[in-house]
Amino acid sequence: MLDSITALLGTLLAFLGALGVLVTIHEYGHFQVARSLGIKVLRFSLGFGPTLWMRRFGTDQTEFAVCAIPLGGYVKMLDEREGPVAESELPRAFNTQSVGRRFAVVVAGPLANLLLAVVVYWLMYMIGVSGPRPIIGEIQPGGIAAAAGLRSGDEIVAVDGRATAIWDNVMATAIEAILDAREVRLQVRSAQGPEQAITLDFSGVSIDDLTRGDFFRKLGFEPRRPRLPPLIGKVVPGEAAAAAGFQPGDLVEAVDGEPIDDWLKWVTRVRASPGKTLAVGVRREGVVLELALTPRASGLDGAIVGRIGAEVAPYQPSADALPYAIERYDPASAALRALARTRETALTTLKFMRKMLLGEASVDNLSGPLSIAQFAGVSAKLGLPRFLEFLGLVSVSLGVLNLLPIPLLDGGHLMYFLLEVIMRRPVPEAIQVYGQHAGLTLLLGLMGLAMYNDLMRIF
Repeated sequence: MLDSITALLGTLLAFLGALGVLVTIHEYGHFQVARSLGIKVLRFSLGFGPTLWMRRFGTDQTEFAVCAIPLGGYVKMLDEREGPVAESELPRAFNTQSVGRRFAVVVAGPLANLLLAVVVYWLMYMIGVSGPRPIIGEIQPGGIAAAAGLRSGDEIVAVDGRATAIWDNVMATAIEAILDAREVRLQVRSAQGPEQAITLDFSGVSIDDLTRGDFFRKLGFEPRRPRLPPLIGKVVPGEAAAAAGFQPGDLVEAVDGEPIDDWLKWVTRVRASPGKTLAVGVRREGVVLELALTPRASGLDGAIVGRIGAEVAPYQPSADALPYAIERYDPASAALRALARTRETALTTLKFMRKMLLGEASVDNLSGPLSIAQFAGVSAKLGLPRFLEFLGLVSVSLGVLNLLPIPLLDGGHLMYFLLEVIMRRPVPEAIQVYGQHAGLTLLLGLMGLAMYNDLMRIF
């Protein structure tokens, strides 16, 4: 119970910390550009709803506030549309500024998020990101990988000319190729011979295959993974494993007479047996026992799988079991790689959104605050580089999302400004109000769908 509470608090702190940084940087972009242009800022708020803390600073006595609902923030500027403005202060009101100045203030928020992504990716690449080297494991006969000539033990050293030190690099290029429905050219190194070029066709793989975990199955191979011994490290009270009598330290040796020598094989067997009673042979303190285990049926990505409430014991694989590598650069190279990573992530986000709008990708891929909180907690546990990677990804997503031409978002305001330039007069207020209502309805619908997806993933 204490471990669960500690894990929950860690996830919550990681989520609030990440959200606080993202929102602060976004709103600071608006705030700083507005101040530099002489526009009066009345309030800088982190969060919405009841005010938890507030202080006034500066010659304009700007209110800096922290509010109870942490999902966002805002910068309130002097504006005739929101209240009376003294004639002497009209030159400092937002609505009296030129289109170019208003455009600069609004676009500064999303651009600040994109700049933050560059900075955190730069730090990440200087620290170094560790991960398993992209070595091919089992090859499925008759699959795409086998037909292309890939063999078990081959290491992917480059994809489309881009070096791939770890699996992350391979997957990033694979996502781009899937979204573009194109082939990729792999440079592979084999222990049995020289490097060779191999072409894999990703046109038959969808982005949904990737998000649902079917990517490697579609291509017909598995990454090389360490063989984790099926050793029970933790048993959750009240779950199926505890009810069957499992204890920490139990080594699973067989299921229904079939030998089990790997944790992944054990997990696969459990997931494939929801509601079915299994005869499990375990070794405990040198004695072999047989336990009757009935995995609980649970939903996972639209399928019913078995769960038992047990975790693997901590295990450090030997160096030859799964070689790891570190992707690290000097400051100048890290800056160039960070810029490229930010650009790639932004383009991938836009392509993914387009796929969903066209019905070529499932809306089940939308994630809400609960999923983001989970990702924050997991990445924080994996270390600073992975947390920075998470922060960069969400910062890019926030920047791109806010640039979409949807009323209420920054992109909606930018759209009105562009129309004002084209029509040579402001967009009628009635149309802006109608757009705000439509934008609010759309955003609430998307938020509701994302929350529904979160709950389905959890429960």
